[in-house]
Amino acid sequence: MAQKQWYKGAVIYQVYPRSFQDTNGDGIGDIKGIIDRIDYIKSLGVDAIWVSPFFKSPMKDFGYDISDYRDIDPIFGNLDDFDELIAQAHERNIKIIIDQVLSHTSDQHQWFLDSREDKNNDKADWYVWADAKPDGTQPNNWLSIFGGPAWQWEPRRGQYYLHNFFAEQPDLNFHNPEVRKAVLDNVEFWLKKGVDGFRLDAINFCYHDALLRDNPAKPPEKRQGRGFSEDNPYAFQYHYYNNTQPENLSFMQDIRALLNKYPGTVALGEISSEDSLATMAEYTSGGDKLHMGYSFELLTNDYSAEYIRNTVSTLEERMTEGWPCWAFSNHDVERVASRWSKGDNINPDQCKMLTALLASLRGSVCMYQGEELGLGEADVAFEDLQDPYGITFWPNFKGRDGCRTPMPWDASDIEQAGFSTTKPWLPVGEQHKAVAVSAQDDDNNSILNAYREFMAWRKAKDVLLEGSIEFINTDEPVLAFYRSLNSTKMLCVFNLSAQRAEFTTTDVITQQHNELSHHTAELTDNTVTLPGFGCFYATLN
Repeated sequence: MAQKQWYKGAVIYQVYPRSFQDTNGDGIGDIKGIIDRIDYIKSLGVDAIWVSPFFKSPMKDFGYDISDYRDIDPIFGNLDDFDELIAQAHERNIKIIIDQVLSHTSDQHQWFLDSREDKNNDKADWYVWADAKPDGTQPNNWLSIFGGPAWQWEPRRGQYYLHNFFAEQPDLNFHNPEVRKAVLDNVEFWLKKGVDGFRLDAINFCYHDALLRDNPAKPPEKRQGRGFSEDNPYAFQYHYYNNTQPENLSFMQDIRALLNKYPGTVALGEISSEDSLATMAEYTSGGDKLHMGYSFELLTNDYSAEYIRNTVSTLEERMTEGWPCWAFSNHDVERVASRWSKGDNINPDQCKMLTALLASLRGSVCMYQGEELGLGEADVAFEDLQDPYGITFWPNFKGRDGCRTPMPWDASDIEQAGFSTTKPWLPVGEQHKAVAVSAQDDDNNSILNAYREFMAWRKAKDVLLEGSIEFINTDEPVLAFYRSLNSTKMLCVFNLSAQRAEFTTTDVITQQHNELSHHTAELTDNTVTLPGFGCFYATLN
């Protein structure tokens, strides 16, 4: 019998280190803070920690602009701290996954400082440089996700350079084989350190169209945002040429070949393309590219059974070889407890149901820190904003700070909620203090303990970890599907609304799973009655 691959069905807990735990009193979380809280993370029943960037950086994009891929920024600690984190995690049977931001560097990276000097140096072709048009304007119409043209003028070379994100994040030129080799060498540095895998940021952005063709316009009715708002000019184009190029597939194969030298390590690719589900399937196909792909397709405002069913079903049809990974929240989008409560107050029962729903889909799961507490989006005043993205698009789009505020640990600490001993880099959300870990730890009915209970229950259900999924056509607000593995078949039903709902089944139920204290659905004959935000699990004959 083939050995189970650890990442299949894994729950991956995303730590945003700046906001997790500050141990040195500078108001910014650090690696020692993750170590200090490792037993808390273990209590959640997760399989892996994904640590957002902690590398040396000018922090123009809070670590996603890397100036040294092989060292740790002093605000987070040092390499010895990271070695200790790996040791402490592995001692508890927790894997460590780290971000790799490969498509671009910081403009303070030595490679770029060399490259920008002239057109003849050793790094001259390591970034995407292009001449101006005869009238001095940008080489083409490509736009940055963060606003304005994707080209920045560099007077030293008398050329523009490409930046798909901030101007301080110049894009590497992956058409140059030396760049590919150098990037892979940086990845291997962390494999040798003992990491268990990588979350590959914006991995479909590595290659650009070598001919620099203009992106075609997108009609207003087709504009939609995934990580950006629809009034952002970035939504006005089809991004056919500035990302997701065919050459990227061979780079995915290079990454996989490297990981194969380190058995048990995995790659999870973040994918945001014109058809993210199709790209996820393509990038995980053949067993020689990424192990897993995830996208922004469930990080949206659409919270209907139809949308969730269609999104997951579409991926299932396309991803016949790879392994999906799903998330409802991360460090780039409004927290799901607010986003899917539709402006109402956060409902603890909804938070419990969403945890169960996400962890019942086929695939692995990314859970963002604080999701287990039911944290909603924090209201950050304009004068407290740190995210340049939010400052640029205020007030229509308030940026990403509202989901990045510090983790609340101690409800009795009315100032910093146990995150720090000083003023933190972002204020602690006022409503977050009342639902801090200390306030939920000993409450059997809390969101936190429902999370722990569900994850422990799920871990013993192979059908939920690795089984296939088949959706049942249901009317709103009910979402239902089967999970099947070998001779085991489980029925999973969710009420997405606060009102009571019913679901009728003709299945022969052999066991209703009442062992979950927060799942109180009733079965009478063939009818399942679900309370508001209720869940129902049953094993079928």
